[in-house]
Amino acid sequence: MRIAFVHEWLVTYAGSEKVLSEMLKDFPQADLFCLVDFSEGRYKQHFMGKSFKTSFLQRFKAFAKVYRYFFPLMTIAVEQFDLSGYDMVISNSHAVAKGVITGPDQLHICYCYTPMRYAWDLQHQYLREQGFDGRPSGVVARALLHRARIWDTRTANGVDHFIACSQYIGRRIWKAYRRNSEVVYPGVDTDYFQIGGTKGDYYFTSSRMVPYKKIPLIVEAFKQMPDKKLVVIGDGPQYKDALRKAGPNVSVLGYQPNDVLLKHMQEAKAFIFAAEEDFGITPLEAQACGTPVLAFGRGGASETVVDGVTGFHFWEQTTDAICAAVRKFENTTVEFDPATIRRHAERFSIPRFRQEFKAFVMAKWQAHNRSSESVQERTTNEAGLRDGDNGAGRSIPDRAPAE
Repeated sequence: MRIAFVHEWLVTYAGSEKVLSEMLKDFPQADLFCLVDFSEGRYKQHFMGKSFKTSFLQRFKAFAKVYRYFFPLMTIAVEQFDLSGYDMVISNSHAVAKGVITGPDQLHICYCYTPMRYAWDLQHQYLREQGFDGRPSGVVARALLHRARIWDTRTANGVDHFIACSQYIGRRIWKAYRRNSEVVYPGVDTDYFQIGGTKGDYYFTSSRMVPYKKIPLIVEAFKQMPDKKLVVIGDGPQYKDALRKAGPNVSVLGYQPNDVLLKHMQEAKAFIFAAEEDFGITPLEAQACGTPVLAFGRGGASETVVDGVTGFHFWEQTTDAICAAVRKFENTTVEFDPATIRRHAERFSIPRFRQEFKAFVMAKWQAHNRSSESVQERTTNEAGLRDGDNGAGRSIPDRAPAE
């Protein structure tokens, strides 16, 4: 079985890259494709030393800093991959990877993190956050997103089976494409994220600082609670905004190595999560450390944080809602047991992900083969009948013999 994995872009080693790394362990013979690889080989060890086959966009080195703004080129580029030599294509997609072109005898499975969020239900939020509202450039952006929805819907027809990373994304897939999907939750490294250390007197959050993650919002909320301490780890476009909004009770540490991240995960009073996330691995990493999570109760966190057992939900992405959740946590009579919280996180372990993902892929591959064999057998029989063969080696006369 010849397999190709199609990823979107490789610039960091985060959520979708970690999932792809685990997929590859069960299909080590697979080849890897992505639109651009600007990692300079930093993450090669996570992909069994394999190199990614890239698109024509890789030639433009200046593309590395602005690639996210060139969606129209990406839709063209992903369609140029020649995958005709593969039996199975698995796209690892949150934007364009599922748009690869496959033939009728190839099996295409899409592991979908979301239909591109900025083109569908989060379009208006995206336009506001990127400063397009009320500007001439906003008209162009809306036109491009309109075309993106048409392309996205059309290319969904080329996928044989969808896997959703959460029930929330399963609903999004149905809403955008009217396609069913099966949920296989991504895996969390529960071997690395363990209970440890001594609980401190601070709250903690960690994320890449992009608008929908709402890190500056969390920082601003704690500025309104000067008696509560917050530690923030992460980097990204909104790092300076978070730093600017931080009061003396908030420590914005920027990027930190994994051992520093783990220590804060283990020793924080609670982890704060304000994003409407497709799945959200970091809240589960915190829970694997026995740390309760205060999370916005929509998206993946509604499935991974058990309200009143492993943390609390809040229902608005506002500073007031975050402050209210912290006060509720401070005053609750609920005893958040670290062992109970960790047992919940273990339900999302990496071995569980690999087992479920491989079982799904192999079941669809076997069904695909049975279907192909059935079509081939039916075609052969029909051809035999047309040629005057009854399929059992006996000739069928052109007309009944005269009596």
